[in-house]
Amino acid sequence: MKHKKTYINFLFLICISVIVLGQTLSNENNLVQLISAQKQYEAGSTIILRFASLGQTIPLLYCANNYGSTLVKSTSSSRSRLSYTIPKHMSNKSGILHWNLTIQNTVTQGQIAIQPKTDVHRMETYLGSPVISVGGSNYTSMVVIPTDDLDNPLNSGTPVLFKQQFLTNQTKSKIKTNNYIAYKKIFSPDKTGRMLLSSESFDTNSKEYTVDILPGTPTNFYITAERNHDYADGNQITSFITSVIKDLHGNRVSDGTHITFFIRTKEQDVLKTSANTIHGVATAKIIHPEQEDYWNVQAVIPGIAQSNTLAIKYKPVIIDFDVKFTNNNQLLTVGPLTSFMDQMIPDGMPVQLTVLQDQKEIEVFSKTSLDGFVSFELAKEGYQNKNYSFEVHVAGIKKKYKY
Repeated sequence: MKHKKTYINFLFLICISVIVLGQTLSNENNLVQLISAQKQYEAGSTIILRFASLGQTIPLLYCANNYGSTLVKSTSSSRSRLSYTIPKHMSNKSGILHWNLTIQNTVTQGQIAIQPKTDVHRMETYLGSPVISVGGSNYTSMVVIPTDDLDNPLNSGTPVLFKQQFLTNQTKSKIKTNNYIAYKKIFSPDKTGRMLLSSESFDTNSKEYTVDILPGTPTNFYITAERNHDYADGNQITSFITSVIKDLHGNRVSDGTHITFFIRTKEQDVLKTSANTIHGVATAKIIHPEQEDYWNVQAVIPGIAQSNTLAIKYKPVIIDFDVKFTNNNQLLTVGPLTSFMDQMIPDGMPVQLTVLQDQKEIEVFSKTSLDGFVSFELAKEGYQNKNYSFEVHVAGIKKKYKY
């Protein structure tokens, strides 16, 4: 019986020891306890976290959010009551703030939520592209982020009013923010012009934004020609003029659209001139040919649009001319060269003299007219005791002479 009581007392002491040990371990695992009840704050508020501590030291509070991390000293000198003021650069930013305290290798951690203010201070707005083309398939996007005076985006669900003006129409549409942003796709109308855009939230307005609506792809067009006369004098100018070039929706193409005019001559040579549009019309110029010719002209916007083919005929300006040999046949004078009204041909008409011997070309001389005449001086010592022939070419007319 005595042994039985001793055994029971021993078991009782063991139980008491386990309970005391458990309480000791529990206290060691709860050296710090958060006593601040508030879990949510407004951005810009003064945030103070208070703790009850059983530790023997005053630890630093580690704080971290999406903008970075820092260590904060306690403002209390007591080891049993710790107090930490969150720095303004963290308390001013909305989001989740994480914290932890480490005492004697025991970590206590938690988090608080910082909400943005409810008043809109600024409308952070992004727009792109600022230039779109007509037709409804092209669009620009407007992204709006309402922010408070600490530059925090307001919570999702904040209403944003999108406003736009184009020509005589004004429209408004209300969209709520999602993940802090509100956005709207603005599709292009069928007319060109400038669209004005803005946004509003809680009586705070953004600045004005503009989107230029440009014409679409040009369509086929036609061309005409203007000239003072239809003679091939190598002096006057022929102008090629397009119709007003438009897109599929009837809008004039943008100024500066490049038009190339291709000209195929009677000899199948290809000439080219070009111009840029002004108010939808392009006007290109080219000098008249120097001899009778027949042109086929077509204008193109490469890979996009083309015009009709225009046929133009140029009549010979010179029907006949005289050639005189003087100074013992050493001076050859061509002229007078007269035009379609018997007036002297404008200065600069090309004249070519070809020297041949036994039908083989020996030399070629080229000059231009001055006051309706061209003179060639032949070196006497160069053309002796042999039979030569001379060909004179003027404005597509050829005359042949023997020496």
